[in-house]
Amino acid sequence: MKIIVDADAAPRQVLEICRRAAADFSTELVTVAGFNHNIDSDRHITVGNDPQEADIRILNLTERGDIVVTQDWGLAAVALSKGAAALSFAGRIFRNDTVDFLLEEREIKAKLRRSGGRTGGPRKRTAGDDENFKKSLYALLKAVT
Repeated sequence: MKIIVDADAAPRQVLEICRRAAADFSTELVTVAGFNHNIDSDRHITVGNDPQEADIRILNLTERGDIVVTQDWGLAAVALSKGAAALSFAGRIFRNDTVDFLLEEREIKAKLRRSGGRTGGPRKRTAGDDENFKKSLYALLKAVT
């Protein structure tokens, strides 16, 4: 089992919590990001800057029982289909029974943006987000070990 982080957009706090959790559970931590990101990690994989390159590499690394940390709902859905767990940076545990709804919502918002509409961006990260993320990550790690 390993923790795989989509590090292209991961907040520093998320990376730090993942480092500590990996050490606490003697679990491998793998970070994946494009070459224009400076990520400090023992096992960091640098990919090119194509839009889906990091996602494809993450999916190639993902195995049943892994934990994938990402904000990308599509990546989370595919990770779930491979038998891995998926967790957002805010601590949302993605589940098979709700990910279809999220993907549908993503498509509706993309359609709205393509037609000139606006959707709100992510809100500012809070200390509560860090605590939720840590709580969820540790719960997932305890469930699989």
